[in-house]
Amino acid sequence: MLAYVYKSLKKADTYLYLATRDDFGCLPEPLRTQLGGLQFVLEVALTPERKLAQENPEVVRHNLAARGFHLQFPPTVADPMTEDWGTDA
Repeated sequence: MLAYVYKSLKKADTYLYLATRDDFGCLPEPLRTQLGGLQFVLEVALTPERKLAQENPEVVRHNLAARGFHLQFPPTVADPMTEDWGTDA
């Protein structure tokens, strides 16, 4: 399965995967408005072996098949004061 990835020009680190290139008609209008302009960044084959940096490829494939799109939100930022820094100081 091919996916076409676009980055939102309005929402930082937010990416839209589409099942069909430039088929923005599958997006609900409120979502389209929130994303603002979209810039094409990548065409990727989502094979079962494919790993993605921040998404579960199985979930992406499922959403593309069911809705025609998948939305990737920015990663959550962890509080650095709660992380284990590996020091005993």
